[in-house]
Amino acid sequence: MFVCHGNICRSPMAEYVMRDLVQKEGLDGDFEIASAATSTEEIGNGVYPPVRRLLNAAGIDCSRHHARQMTPRDYKYYDMVICMDRWNLRNLSYIIGNDDEQKVSLLLSYVGDDGDVADPWYTRDFDLTWRQVNDSCKALLKQLRED
Repeated sequence: MFVCHGNICRSPMAEYVMRDLVQKEGLDGDFEIASAATSTEEIGNGVYPPVRRLLNAAGIDCSRHHARQMTPRDYKYYDMVICMDRWNLRNLSYIIGNDDEQKVSLLLSYVGDDGDVADPWYTRDFDLTWRQVNDSCKALLKQLRED
């Protein structure tokens, strides 16, 4: 489960990039990949148009996406909850409480970076976010395959 503030930019980008990576590796049956928001602001909305264009340009369809909020049930269901930034970590704690099962991580940690995935809603630098998400998802998949 990938998590960001609104579930229209970074977390769906990560969800669909990761889905594409596992599909290309023939591992789609081994994963259940989703994304969610920590806020309720964008519930029901599709992927933000600049993100949708980046995904489409890479041959990735995200047309069925509808933003939704993370729930305590999601925390119990998914093996991993991967946040885009520290703000999401803080807001996630209001939804799930303590991370007792140690499922929560930051996406950039998979490339050895303790920073935050840039939020293109504010930076307008969608290409930077695209690179961060792609590199991190590839590293995450590599780690999962090795584990």
